[in-house]
Amino acid sequence: MIPARELADGAAELGVALDPQQLDRLQRYAELLLRWNRVHNLTAIEPEQMLSHHLLDSLSIVPVVAARTESRDLPRVLDVGAGGGLPGIPLAIARPELQVTLLDKTQKKVAFLRQAKLELKLPSVEAVHARVENFRAPPFHLILARAFASLHEFVRLTTPLLADGGCWCAMKGALPRDEIEQLGGAGLAVRIAEIVKLRVPRLDAERHLILIEPR
Repeated sequence: MIPARELADGAAELGVALDPQQLDRLQRYAELLLRWNRVHNLTAIEPEQMLSHHLLDSLSIVPVVAARTESRDLPRVLDVGAGGGLPGIPLAIARPELQVTLLDKTQKKVAFLRQAKLELKLPSVEAVHARVENFRAPPFHLILARAFASLHEFVRLTTPLLADGGCWCAMKGALPRDEIEQLGGAGLAVRIAEIVKLRVPRLDAERHLILIEPR
């Protein structure tokens, strides 16, 4: 089990305060993901990297997401290509006021997400099995993805799902300058609103969060 103190300290460095129940849920989520992954191969994940590369990496976007949704009543968030639930489940645990939909096209991954929702008692989380281009739902205030697709494809596929005044949040490693340039010339009526350089504790690698808005 990931030590609660290490998790709490890492989150605090990111400006994220976690109470004992949230810490317990994150620890149990990590154990559940590793256990399922051994059998079902849900995602490429190393146990020794769970804290830095997955939990803290996911929690690094919490302050930005909170700021972007604070004026909304029951803010709706869509995690596209949710896979094993990163970043959607840590985000939902850290900010329980968010209504988080986890979308994935792979049945075994959605089965895991639904089991995690049940075991961790996360009523604000919904897991959906569908391809994003076929998915229909009330619009979302924030649509996010972690290693899902190029910026152009991410925006193109999810534009019908974005609420008025909403934004896209794309988690990237090194700054994808080519994708940013292609987005500007792709015929999409969008703009880069902000690029946030994330500093994830215990992770010696570049991380960026790219916020995109309709024009």
